[in-house]
Amino acid sequence: MKPLFVFEMANNHMGDPAHGIRTIRALREACSGFEQAFDFAFKLQYRDLDTFIHPSMQGRTDIKYIKRFEETRLDDDAFRALVAEMRAMGFGTVCTPFDENSVARIEAHGIDTIKIASCSFGDWPLMERIAATDKPVIASTAGASEELIDQVVSFFLHRHKALTLMHCVAEYPTPDEALQLNQVDLLRRRYPDCRIGYSTHESPDNTEAVMMALAKGATVFEKHVVLPTERYAANAYSADPDQVRAWLTAAERARRICGRPDRYQPSAGERDSLHSLRRGVFAARDIAAGSEIDDAAVVFAFPPDDGQLTANDWSKYARFTARQAIAAGAPVCHSAVEERQLRGRVLDAVTRVKALLSAGNIVVPGKSDLELSHHYGMERFDEFGLTMVTVVNREYCKKLLVMLPGQAHPEQYHEKKEETFVVLHGELDLWLDGAHQRVAAGDVVTVQRGVRHRFHSKNGTVFEEISSTHVKDDSHYTDPAIASNPRRKTWLTYWM
Repeated sequence: MKPLFVFEMANNHMGDPAHGIRTIRALREACSGFEQAFDFAFKLQYRDLDTFIHPSMQGRTDIKYIKRFEETRLDDDAFRALVAEMRAMGFGTVCTPFDENSVARIEAHGIDTIKIASCSFGDWPLMERIAATDKPVIASTAGASEELIDQVVSFFLHRHKALTLMHCVAEYPTPDEALQLNQVDLLRRRYPDCRIGYSTHESPDNTEAVMMALAKGATVFEKHVVLPTERYAANAYSADPDQVRAWLTAAERARRICGRPDRYQPSAGERDSLHSLRRGVFAARDIAAGSEIDDAAVVFAFPPDDGQLTANDWSKYARFTARQAIAAGAPVCHSAVEERQLRGRVLDAVTRVKALLSAGNIVVPGKSDLELSHHYGMERFDEFGLTMVTVVNREYCKKLLVMLPGQAHPEQYHEKKEETFVVLHGELDLWLDGAHQRVAAGDVVTVQRGVRHRFHSKNGTVFEEISSTHVKDDSHYTDPAIASNPRRKTWLTYWM
């Protein structure tokens, strides 16, 4: 979604529909050229003044808001004309109702979106009527406690309403020290199912705040606007068309500076610059054509040549075979080797492990590290391998063990720890000192110290290992080739 900018006309139509139409047209011109970056909407306020103002207070000129509301009263035809002009100028339509009758007028006028003012945030009779419409809702949160925001969000989301929360400070104008833009971060963290925006009341010359709010992730912006004339003066927090254009220019610049939301792709110049600062791979000895290049055959040194492998290309998941003979001291170039990457196999294995955990309805504690044991390398993981999630390892230890279909675990024993297996899902073929048994979900097996054990799963299984403290180097494999393999473990933190 493109960021949405909502222009709040409020009572700045001054009770003069022709002035309101001129304001809409002037703001359309101010938005010219920004259509590819942003969406735009115009907003009105509706009050059914005959019922909104208590009969005993109607006509009072000594109460500022009553005087303003009554002096700027428009009839239904005038409001319809303003809404029609908004549509003709390509604006979306938004309206703030302050009473239930005004919600009915919004429905009758076909306005796109309902806005809840901060003063009405928590007006439950009004919000019940708003929730009964088919309109998306934007709600300003000025002055609201977290408890009230929780209640309002729950109220609308449980009614399947599309809800946008606006950070807002109800000081007119808002000084810099009161803008509280970190509230955008709070709202985004606390309410991930809501769109988050920023309703501004700072000085109309302030363009920094919108840039910061956009950079923090706000995607809806609201500003009071005005078209000053000799008859109608601007107030201290409403922006004229020139100020709006400067505001949009700043927001568009911030959008370009922030860039894309997913991980960016480096430019060719950036890639070349980074490559020039890396260590190159050089042959430590003569390498014969057709031989696999291992760690002992290479050294890493600066600077690299163009087209040369670098230390960043070298890992336990990368396999390189020489296409041609490479002399000792020569750079190892991409053109001289055939490369195989095994990291994709790791990601594929993790995907299948997660699917098996899901099939068994196994709940995995958050932020648990995943350990892949590929005893003979990732190339043979589907044949020999095991996946472990360590839940706790203190004086006692609990792990979740996952065997993918067809996997076997080579024979091993422990000198220090005793362990108990509890099968949670699937079946497991288990050999203890050569004696075979088949166990299934619900079965419990204890493996004593020194007992050689290996296991295999035909269709995949998940089981718990509960033991005394797991001690490093206490897994003794009967095949010495496993212990001599330095690349037999992979640990992943960000796998959930």
